Amino acid sequence: MQANTPARPAIQPRRTLGAQWDNFQRKNAPYIFISPFFLLFAVFGLFPILFSAYLSFQEWQPGSGLGDMKFVGWRNYTDNLTDPTFWQSLKNTVILAVESGLPQHLIAIPLAFAIHMALKRVQSLVTAVYFLPYITSIVAISVVFFTLLSWQYGAINAALVAMHKLPLIGGLFPAENVNWLGEKKYLQPAIAMVIVWRYTGWNVLLYLAGLQAIPKDVYEAASVDGASRWQQFRFITLPLLRPTMFLAVTLSLIGGFQLFEEPFILTNGSGGAEQSGLTTIMYMYRTYYQYSDAGVSAAMSWLLFIVIGVLTIINNRVFGRSGLAGRE
Repeated sequence: MQANTPARPAIQPRRTLGAQWDNFQRKNAPYIFISPFFLLFAVFGLFPILFSAYLSFQEWQPGSGLGDMKFVGWRNYTDNLTDPTFWQSLKNTVILAVESGLPQHLIAIPLAFAIHMALKRVQSLVTAVYFLPYITSIVAISVVFFTLLSWQYGAINAALVAMHKLPLIGGLFPAENVNWLGEKKYLQPAIAMVIVWRYTGWNVLLYLAGLQAIPKDVYEAASVDGASRWQQFRFITLPLLRPTMFLAVTLSLIGGFQLFEEPFILTNGSGGAEQSGLTTIMYMYRTYYQYSDAGVSAAMSWLLFIVIGVLTIINNRVFGRSGLAGRE
């Protein structure tokens, strides 16, 4: 009798080169395709953030070489917190953020509601016109308003003085030219006016998108019940628009605390009368380039980040689910 021999295992067919390549594409190709984004973000996004955090604890003059850094701990932060100019710049930034941010939304919300309800046929044209200032160069806008607000030859002063000569309403307008960019009480409203003119259209577009997401059945039911346009706006539009309001106000907060181009150009980089136009970003720029103190400038950026973060949390409490929207 012959001994039982073990059965020969089945020969597994070798995978072809094409099958291996297909398997590699399925597993790794998506990561390869998205890797440029992460590489660019790491170099131009993440690295500057981490380096500025590291730099905020160092004493370093720009251009002196990385080897000349000196660790100083929290001194840069304490220098900022004890610097009167920093607090003045932060106060100016808050005032400008309120003066320019609040009118944007007070104008944009009713305007978007009017476009949505009554101007549907020309909605695209109207929104394009309002959005045009947002896509225009900030420098060009600031230079144009710098000319319009000129003390002696500005068109705005010429129009106001001409209106002063009108009967009945002439007393509401100044009889002489207003030094918009040279006096403290006029400088901040002038800067805020430029910002409102530029960003109102952007907020109109945001609120219009939010309005278009509200079901039409809600308005139709309210009309059947006899609700007027004002009642529909107050009791339907505003409550359902709170998520969009949260986004718009958050963007306004971030943009308002990063004001630089408009006040810098309108004040020729000096900060204006009594430094009333000096924002925190302008002071940060001045600290880095004029005072050559990169560490203090980096610490200032992180203090501003903390302020924006706290205000964003407060904004989330007001407009978020746990805030007013969640209690209704």
